[in-house]
Formats: sequence, C-alpha cells, structure tokens
Amino acid sequence: MASVGPSATSAQPALPSGPAVFKTIPYAFILPEILCGTWVWILVAATSVSLPLLQGWVMYVSLTSCLISLLLLLSYILGFHRNSENWKVLDSLYHGTTAILYMSAAVLQANATINSEFGSNAPLNYQLNCAASFFAFLTTFLYILHAFSIYYQ
Repeated sequence: MASVGPSATSAQPALPSGPAVFKTIPYAFILPEILCGTWVWILVAATSVSLPLLQGWVMYVSLTSCLISLLLLLSYILGFHRNSENWKVLDSLYHGTTAILYMSAAVLQANATINSEFGSNAPLNYQLNCAASFFAFLTTFLYILHAFSIYYQ
C-alpha cells in the first residue's frame, strides 16, 4: 500500500535569511547585480549625454533595478519572506523581467557608445560609454543567471 504522508522529494529548500543570503545561489547574485548596476548609472551620468532618450532609458532601468534589488536584498536579509513560496515566484518574475529590460538598456548603451566615438570630447566619453556598456551587459548576464537559477531550483 502507498504511504499517505508527504514524500521526501516534495520538500522545498528554505529561503535564506540573514548572512546566509550571501552564501546561497541564486540569492548571492543580488549584491553583484546591485554593484554592477550602480557602476552603469555612475558611468552614464559621468558622460556628456549626446542621445538623451537612449541614455535616459539606461539610467531609468539601472537606477530603478538597483533600488528594487536593494529592497529585495534587505527583505531577504531581514527575513520578511517567512519562507513563503510566493517569494520565489516574485523573485523569478522580477529578475526575469529586469533581465529583459536590462538587455534593452545594454543594447541602447552600446548604440550610444558607437555614436559617441566621433562626438565632441570623444576619447573620454567613448571610454566611459564603453565601460558603461560592459557593465550593462555584465549586469544583464547576472540577472539572467539569477532568473534561471531560481526557476530551476
């Protein structure tokens, strides 16, 4: 006869709280996402913006995702999730959506980098835009890694 109790395979791992957040994949990706995202908006803000619509979107995506990720990190550290399965869904949806938005921002930043190559004060703006593009794509990769690892966990 089959057992009626819960099976051992249906046990979900507990969501981390406190310092364990920094040691657990995919939650350990949140701090690098924040740091790389901060570099994106600092570097874009340091350039003379030649295409305000493009780089405005980059600033919006990087700044809002940095702030929301910081709030998410604080909520994990302080244990607001109370080990609810809804937090995994929220985390997966947030990081998946942010990965798509960051990909669009990274492509627009790469376009702004190409256009800044021949503008006024070209060498400095080009180097800053290259660094911003690099960190934008790196941050996109981190958000994708986080979204897929939480999905497959």
